[in-house]
Amino acid sequence: MKIELIDETGSTNETVKNYLSAREDVALSARRQTGGKGTKGRSFLSEEGGVYLSFLTFYENFPAARAFEVMAHAAVAVCRTAEKYGVSPSLKWANDVLAANRKLCGILVENTVKGDLLDHSIVGIGINAENDVSALGGIAVSLKELSALPVTADGVREKLIEEYQKPTEFADYLRYHRYLGGKVRVIEGDRTYEAVARAILPDGRLEIEEGGRIRALAGAEVRLDPLSL
Repeated sequence: MKIELIDETGSTNETVKNYLSAREDVALSARRQTGGKGTKGRSFLSEEGGVYLSFLTFYENFPAARAFEVMAHAAVAVCRTAEKYGVSPSLKWANDVLAANRKLCGILVENTVKGDLLDHSIVGIGINAENDVSALGGIAVSLKELSALPVTADGVREKLIEEYQKPTEFADYLRYHRYLGGKVRVIEGDRTYEAVARAILPDGRLEIEEGGRIRALAGAEVRLDPLSL
C-alpha cells in the first residue's frame, strides 16, 4: 500500500481519486481538511491535530453483496487503534465510533461496483486525536482527552494504517456494538420511535423489534441517548 501525507486538502476522499487510474492501493492523509464530509452531506470538523485519512483499495472477485464488510473492517481498525491508547470504544450503527458516549470518529465509504463485484472502495476516516473538539458542544471527544498515554496525530495515523492492513472478521465488528439487545431511538423519515435493537445483519442492515414486529432497517438513523447506555 502506498502511503501519502499532505498538509491540507478539501477532502481526502476526493483527493485520493487522483490515484484511481493507477489502480494501486493508497492511504492518503491530510493534516487538515477544509471541506471534510460526513454522512448525509454533513460537514466534518477537520482542524489540525485530528487524523483525516482515506484508503483507496482495489479488489478481485469481491462479491458486491458483501460490500458492508468494507465498512465493518474500517470500524474495527479504528476501535483497535483506540484500544492501543487504553481507550474503550464502541460502535453505533452504522458508522460512528464512540468513546465515553461521545463521538470519537466518523467513517464515510464510497464503493464502486462493476456487475456483481466490488471493484474498489474509498474509505474516509476522521479520528479526533489531539485536536480541540470543544466547539462541538460536548458531542465529540478526542483520544487525548481520554487516554493516559501521549497522543499525537502522527502516532494515531501510524497505528490506524497498521490496523487497517490486518484482517478482521464480521464478529469483530459485532462485539463493539454494546447496545444490541437494548432499546434505541430510531429516526426514520419524519417518524421517531423507540425499538429494541436485535442484531446487525451481514449486509449491514439493523434488525429491530417494534411492538412485536421484527424488521430490518437500511437507511434510518439510530440514537442511543440514555436508552441503552
